[in-house]
Amino acid sequence: MPSLSKVLNFAGSLIDPRSYLHILKMIHYSGYSHVRERGKITKGKGTGIAPNASLRNGERIQMGHDCHIGERCYLWAGDSTGRIIIGNFVSLAPEVFITASDYRFEAGKPFRQQPKNERDIRIGNDVWLGARVVITAGVTIGDGCIVGAGAVVTKDLPAGSIAAGVPARVIGTREPVTAGQSSPP
Repeated sequence: MPSLSKVLNFAGSLIDPRSYLHILKMIHYSGYSHVRERGKITKGKGTGIAPNASLRNGERIQMGHDCHIGERCYLWAGDSTGRIIIGNFVSLAPEVFITASDYRFEAGKPFRQQPKNERDIRIGNDVWLGARVVITAGVTIGDGCIVGAGAVVTKDLPAGSIAAGVPARVIGTREPVTAGQSSPP
């Protein structure tokens, strides 16, 4: 049975007009950034994606089973080739940003006209990415890794590593759990 405070919080949200305005904003945002792209993603059983996650080029995003994609996460696959491949039992805390595309910088061209380098990102099984982690194009994160909040991962991380910092560096190790886990193709 829900506690009295939970019931009062629920009732308060029903009478607060800001709740309804937020709903309209979420419908608009979800249409182009979540709903359409979510239908293009390949994902395994038991994988959940927060309703306010931002997804781009979903046809190039693949997730294994029993994953959790937290609130306000960004999974942006490349426009033409860069894929995001996520293993099983992976958890992304809020505001994780993963992009399979980096801009190149050529002299004399405006920023928006710069060509892009698209490279696959691979995240192994049993990986936990803390809040506001950034993963850049071309990175592979091995099975069993833990990446601390706010880290920026620009290079591959070996299996079982614990990484933190900007740029991320290995600060420890853990023994990955491997029983019954297999990576998506």
